[in-house]
Amino acid sequence: MLLTDTHTHLYYETDEQKRVEMMQRCFDQHIDRLFLPNVDLESIPKINALVAAYPDNCFAMAGLHPCDVKENYEASLAGIYESIEERKIYAIGEIGIDLYWDKTTLEQQKSAFVTQIRWAKSLALPIVIHCREAFDEVFEVLEQERGPDLFGILHCFTGNLDQALHAIDLGFYLGIGGVVTYKKAGLDEVLKYVPLNKLVLETDSPYLAPVPFRGKPNESSYLIHIANKVADIYNVTLEEVAEITTHNSKLIFKV
Repeated sequence: MLLTDTHTHLYYETDEQKRVEMMQRCFDQHIDRLFLPNVDLESIPKINALVAAYPDNCFAMAGLHPCDVKENYEASLAGIYESIEERKIYAIGEIGIDLYWDKTTLEQQKSAFVTQIRWAKSLALPIVIHCREAFDEVFEVLEQERGPDLFGILHCFTGNLDQALHAIDLGFYLGIGGVVTYKKAGLDEVLKYVPLNKLVLETDSPYLAPVPFRGKPNESSYLIHIANKVADIYNVTLEEVAEITTHNSKLIFKV
């Protein structure tokens, strides 16, 4: 069995021994592939260090998180783009629009989103989208950029069925994380009408820990609880969920 965490900020853990222990807990659960979304300039060396330590298991992305789109965002974008020439990346992410924390930067967020989508197209890479309280705005941009060269993952999907099907129609897989284990979230009811072959698994650690760790710091080894919940929803084995979702991750990231 081989499980893939398509979205983890494991590099936030600065204690080397704790990182080693976290990685070992992943391996103990057959979680051998971890994709690392970039959020700002400062996270680049942290990601690079983790990839260097685990080159067969950790895979880098490059992108500016919408919450990090500030006044100097164009300079940040330039620095992140420059870093792409110096390292192997497998996606542009995480990018998108977040209107939960700050609605005043919407136009700047849109501009940064479009810029990075076009990076991905020019590099033939997938994008990994962060969307919080901004489905309409994200879909507006994606419709403008729609095409065979636009594809990737709608990370941490928590929307309704119409939004799920719209994302799939645009060429995206749904990133399913700890929220699927929350009783009142309703995501399990949405997924009953979404094909399993349009999903990938993620933790978004250290955020959004699944039950039974809800409210505590998340980590990639907890992906096993998400995978088990997805297996229950689709009435298939854990091994089938691992096989299908890891296969999907390989189609997206080409590794």
